[in-house]
Amino acid sequence: MTRPLRLTSLAAVSLCALLTGAPPVLAQAPAKPAVSTTAPAKAELSDVVKAPRPKGGEYFGLYLMDKKVGWLFTDVELLPGEPARVKATNQLVFKAMVATRVSERVHREERVYEAKPGGRLLSFTVTQKGDGGDQMLEGTAMPDGMRVVRKRPGRPDEELPKLPTPREHVEDSDPARVALLRKAKVTGFTLDGLDLETYGLTTTVEPPEQRVINGVKVKLSRVSSLSEKEKVPVTSFITQRGETVLVDFGQTMQARKETEPVAKRLDLVEVFGLTRVVLPKPLPESARAVPGKVTLVVQGLPEKFREETYRQHFKPLPDGKVEVTLSAAAPAEKARKPRPLADPDGGENLKSSIIVESDAPAIREQAKKIVGDEKDAYRAAQKVSTWVATNLEKDYGASADRATDVLSQRRGDCTEHSLLTVALLRAAGIPARRVDGVIYMVNQDGVPALYWHEWVEAYVGEWTQMDPTFNQVVADATHFGFGEEGNAEITPLIGALKVTDVK
Repeated sequence: MTRPLRLTSLAAVSLCALLTGAPPVLAQAPAKPAVSTTAPAKAELSDVVKAPRPKGGEYFGLYLMDKKVGWLFTDVELLPGEPARVKATNQLVFKAMVATRVSERVHREERVYEAKPGGRLLSFTVTQKGDGGDQMLEGTAMPDGMRVVRKRPGRPDEELPKLPTPREHVEDSDPARVALLRKAKVTGFTLDGLDLETYGLTTTVEPPEQRVINGVKVKLSRVSSLSEKEKVPVTSFITQRGETVLVDFGQTMQARKETEPVAKRLDLVEVFGLTRVVLPKPLPESARAVPGKVTLVVQGLPEKFREETYRQHFKPLPDGKVEVTLSAAAPAEKARKPRPLADPDGGENLKSSIIVESDAPAIREQAKKIVGDEKDAYRAAQKVSTWVATNLEKDYGASADRATDVLSQRRGDCTEHSLLTVALLRAAGIPARRVDGVIYMVNQDGVPALYWHEWVEAYVGEWTQMDPTFNQVVADATHFGFGEEGNAEITPLIGALKVTDVK
C-alpha cells in the first residue's frame, strides 16, 4: 500500500501558496469610516497593489513530469470600501489515478490584509475537500494573536490554540511582483495553510530570459522564491504587463498559464507508474532480512541528500553517480532507554500539531491502552507500530490528513499508518517523525521498482525506523529515505533519480 508522494504535502498546496507567496484569507466586510466634515487624505497603498497584474486572477494547468495532474487559480485584489483592504486567493485542484482509483483534492485559501504598506494579515480561511478529508480553518486577528476555528463535518466546531501575532504582511501575498516593482530582493513570511506554522520566504529578481510563448519570442522577467519550509526554488516567468506565464517548481513540476476552460480540462494520469524508479534487476532476498543490507548505484542524487546515517552510507563514483548502501538492524540493547524521553532534536519530534494531534484526548487515551505500563521505549514503540499495523485496514480510498480522523476511521494507506503511529508515539513520550522516501516493490506488471512511500522513525535511546504499513518493527533495507514528511525539498528527485546497478 505505497503511495506516490502526496502532492498536497510536497508541492501542490505549497505551490499554490508560493505562487502568491502566502495562503489566503476570508474577506470581511470593510468597516465604515467615521463621519467627518472634511474629506480624509487618501491612505498610501502597498506596492502589492501598485504592481501590474491581470484583473480577475490567473489560471494555470499543473503538470507533473509533463503530465497534467491539476490546476491552480491565484488572485490578489483591492477590496472596495474603507479602510482599504487586500484579498489574496489561491485554489488548487489535484486529480489523478493512483493505482486503481481516482484521487482528488481541492485546497482553497483566502486571506485579507490591510492595504497600506506593511499591512497586517487580518483574517484567513483554508478549505480542504476530497482525498484527505474535509475541513475549514477560519482565522481572525485579535489584539493578542490569531484566533483559529476548525470546522469538520459531523463534529462540533473546535477552537485551536491561539497563534502568535502573524509576521506575514500584505507584501507577502505576492512577493514576486513586489520584487519586480522594487527591482530588489524581498524577504518576508508566510503562515502555512496546512500546519499553521510561519516560515520565512526570500524572493530574488533573476536575469531576464527569452522564451517562445504562443509562437512568439518574448522577453520575460524571472523571479525566484525560496521558502524556509519547502526549500525548493520556485521560479516565476512574468511578462512586462505583469502576467505570469510559467512557474517552475523544481525540475519536475510546472504551472502553465492557461485559460480557465483549458486549465480545468484534465486527463487522468496514473501517478504510481509515472513516478516510480525502475530497477535494472530485482533486489536480493537478503535485502528483506533484519539485519540486512543492499547496495545500489544511483545517479541524479544531489550531494545534499547524501547524508551519512546509521542506515544509509554513500560512496561517490565517477560521472556523478553514487553508491549507496542501505542497511537495517534493531537498536542496540545497551542504547535503549525508558520513556518518556527528551527529543534529541530539541522538541520538534514530541510536538503536537494540527496534523499530528498527539495531545488530543482520543490519541492520548489510545496510546495509554496500547503501551500500558511498558517503560522500555523500544518495546513500547513496537507495541504502537504493531497495533497500527493490525488495526488499520489497508485502504487507499480512506485517506485522512489528521491523526484523530485516522484513529476514527481506522483505514488508510502508508501516510495514514505513519501519521497515526507518530501521533501515538509522541503521546507515549517517544520522539517520532515520518520519513519520506522509496521502497522496493514488484507490482502486477512484474517490473522491479522503487515506489514513493512513507514510514516512521522513533527515538528509543537511539533512532530506529519501523514501517507500520507492512508491520515491520524494523524497517528493512529496501527502504531508501530522502527526507521528512511534508518537506517538498525532495520533489526534484521525482523523474530525475535513476538506479543503474544493484549489488
